[in-house]
Amino acid sequence: MSEGIGSCHNRAELMDHWRRAAQEYGFEHITLAHAPTPQDRHFSPLVRETTLPSEFSLEFDRLELLKVCPTVTHMARSIMATTWDVGLEGDKPDFDCPPHFAKLFRRFGLRSGVLFTLHALDGGRFMVRYDGNREPPSQAEMNELSMLSTQAFDVFDRLRRTASNTNVLSARELEVVRWTAQGKTSLEIGQILSLSDHTVNAYMTNAIRKLDCVNRTQLVAKAIRMKIIT
Repeated sequence: MSEGIGSCHNRAELMDHWRRAAQEYGFEHITLAHAPTPQDRHFSPLVRETTLPSEFSLEFDRLELLKVCPTVTHMARSIMATTWDVGLEGDKPDFDCPPHFAKLFRRFGLRSGVLFTLHALDGGRFMVRYDGNREPPSQAEMNELSMLSTQAFDVFDRLRRTASNTNVLSARELEVVRWTAQGKTSLEIGQILSLSDHTVNAYMTNAIRKLDCVNRTQLVAKAIRMKIIT
């Protein structure tokens, strides 16, 4: 399955091939994100691509579980791959975490996971993680997953760097970014465009993801630099 990854022409096609390759190892979900730091409170703004259920991501951020996630601590001190296992109901996770952390992962069938740290050609630090309902992988599987991650990330980075500046954002996303660049809050933009602030924030999150940014400030700066807005 990994052979088709190198010939992908867009990110949707890449994620389809990548997910199917990961499923061969018993991992149902893939997430590609900017590497979080101890200062980050929420994970969703860092995510560039994921197959995780949106309900899981929303609950993860609502509970602010990033600050107790073992992967953040690990990435702060090492570039080596790492695994984790919350176990089955009644088991003790193989790392320290509050009970509601393990409960959320088990509820979505995310018993164990693997994380790899990768670097883009422009110096950006990213992470790739696999989640699924299986025993932690063997060393041989880790080696193969590492090769898969490197290959897929190389394709993602190429697509990211060669993407056309035109039609990157939808018309509505573009409007939201333009008003943000003028200093408007989500509430104010919602009033101008007759949208709820929740919908405005959703458009903003999509724009941040599409332009590979981590917050509104970086989004506006990059949109101006790319001449998407003036």
